[in-house]
Amino acid sequence: MNLDEVGRLALSHEGVKRKGTEARPAWYVDDRLVVRRLDPTSVVIRAGFAARERLLADHPDTFGVPPRFESHMMVVVELDRADPAAVTRAVAEAVELQRRR
Repeated sequence: MNLDEVGRLALSHEGVKRKGTEARPAWYVDDRLVVRRLDPTSVVIRAGFAARERLLADHPDTFGVPPRFESHMMVVVELDRADPAAVTRAVAEAVELQRRR
């Protein structure tokens, strides 16, 4: 996967908007972060702690949690080895997590 694909995936959800900068684009729903470029090869996706643990267990080659993100409700996706179906699910879950109810 690449950043453009992740962006299109995020924007396919109702209410998601692109924000951030050209160098660090991010996608939000209801002004809450869904996904953001972390560096040239990875993005972070919002995930509840239980969902994050499931993603890590089910797709260890796609998702990771560096020490600096351990206390945050986020998971890191390494784009060059990402499973598109797993990322699709993670983004959809992030959108629902972040929607204002």
